[in-house]
Amino acid sequence: MSKSVKVKHPNQDEPGNGSEVADGTDERRPNIIETANFLEPVHVRSFTLTGIFLLLALYALKIGSDFFVPVMLAFLLSFLFAPVVRILHRLYIPLSLGAALVLFGLIGVLTFGIYQLAAPASGWMAKLPKAAAQLEYRLSNLKQTFREFSKASREVERITKFDTAGTAQQVEVKKSSVGEILLGQTQGFLVSGGVMFVLLFFLLASGDMFLRKLVTVLPRFENKKLAVEISRQIEHDISRYLLTVTLINAVFGSAVGLSMYFIGLPNALLWGVMAGLLHFIPFLGAIVGISVVTLVALVTMDQLTSILLVPSAYLGLNLLEEYLFFPFLIGRRLLLNPVVIFIWLIFWGWLWGIPGALMAVPLLAIFKIVCDHIEPLAAVAEFLGH
Repeated sequence: MSKSVKVKHPNQDEPGNGSEVADGTDERRPNIIETANFLEPVHVRSFTLTGIFLLLALYALKIGSDFFVPVMLAFLLSFLFAPVVRILHRLYIPLSLGAALVLFGLIGVLTFGIYQLAAPASGWMAKLPKAAAQLEYRLSNLKQTFREFSKASREVERITKFDTAGTAQQVEVKKSSVGEILLGQTQGFLVSGGVMFVLLFFLLASGDMFLRKLVTVLPRFENKKLAVEISRQIEHDISRYLLTVTLINAVFGSAVGLSMYFIGLPNALLWGVMAGLLHFIPFLGAIVGISVVTLVALVTMDQLTSILLVPSAYLGLNLLEEYLFFPFLIGRRLLLNPVVIFIWLIFWGWLWGIPGALMAVPLLAIFKIVCDHIEPLAAVAEFLGH
């Protein structure tokens, strides 16, 4: 006796139950709608427009560095000095007067430091030709090796080169003198510094005006609350980060200066200040600092032990600060992924040069704080963290 099999028509599928085959098992066929949504083609036009927008934004940041660099520096410094102005305001000092006091104090410290270091720095600039000659004499053996290699290369080039005399026209390009280059850079630096200080004064004197206006403009209460949380967190964390890093670098520069003094390197104060300033740039600052003091030691010292002691002391202090004191004082919440820091540093250094490299880590910390408070960007914040 044959067993009857009931087959349901495809159009009679029950909702959420899929197609059924009455052979003792139930199979759920793929949902065509879900498959279609998954295989929906990427909107090429939207992707292309986004890419074009990013390229134009990078190009604008690159060519507009004279405008964006002082503006970004002023905003970062406002995070550092805003708590000081707020404390002065609690002591019944108006915001504008507190901002002026902070600004004049900052300018005074910078002026005093430049005045104290101008003489030794200019002295070393005057000694550069003589120092280069001494360094060339000490490295004469290595230079002789490179000279022989260069001679062999020119001989190979002469053998394989066709005679094109008379066909090529010599074109002489007039280059700007060193004085013209330095004068142009000094003028640009003074203009950018003036713009930064003026904008910093207005930011400090305005207090929480921009935050209040932002809260007024936002329509929903959740958005207002999120804006206040992000703003307060950025100000708290960035001010704490910048203050702590400044103190750490000041102590590090002092330690480097003292070590150079006891080793016998001349102008130890200059190298200590240089080390403290370069330490604001992760990784690359230490490399540049070690290279500079090593070259100075090669020029000014005779004993090999003293010469090797200079970079060893610098490197030892750098490792001690980098892996012991810095993580302990900063805290794990503000520690960032070293790989991301290095890539971010290279990017901003390429974009804005030395100022971009100085601002790279604070900008990355701000970006991480924003990602921490926005749920769709939580995965990005996880990658940015240590």
